[in-house]
Amino acid sequence: MHPEGLTLVGPLGLAVCSAWGASSVGGLTLGADPIAYAIAYASQLAGTPVRAFTVRKEAKQHGTGQLIEGQFRPGDAVVVVEDVITTGGSARKAVAAVRAAGGEVLGVLAVVDREEGGREALEQDGLRVHALVPAREILAALT
Repeated sequence: MHPEGLTLVGPLGLAVCSAWGASSVGGLTLGADPIAYAIAYASQLAGTPVRAFTVRKEAKQHGTGQLIEGQFRPGDAVVVVEDVITTGGSARKAVAAVRAAGGEVLGVLAVVDREEGGREALEQDGLRVHALVPAREILAALT
């Protein structure tokens, strides 16, 4: 949620979303939210709007009562975003929610891949996965 991080992640994520042909982007709250919003903001600045949404962990019993909130539309070509892929569990929940709501999942975009099997699990589900940076590169930069 750091301003500098948002200005870096937004355009990098937008490049992936554009290459994959996404019309919207989002994922499981809370980790995916700032990433999706940064990408949506960058897309508007670039003149190629990509809508953002969030997937709740469970539907609320009041308000709209929906699992997906925001600018998602049935039929959207969606990139599911994650802050960090560890096991792939959060991405899988978001993918299931998007598919159940009528979206086409193009793949999963993460800021960091912790390289603990999550990427492989998602790929076994037939999902394309892109991480902006693997954990080993971050660790190497710190040493």
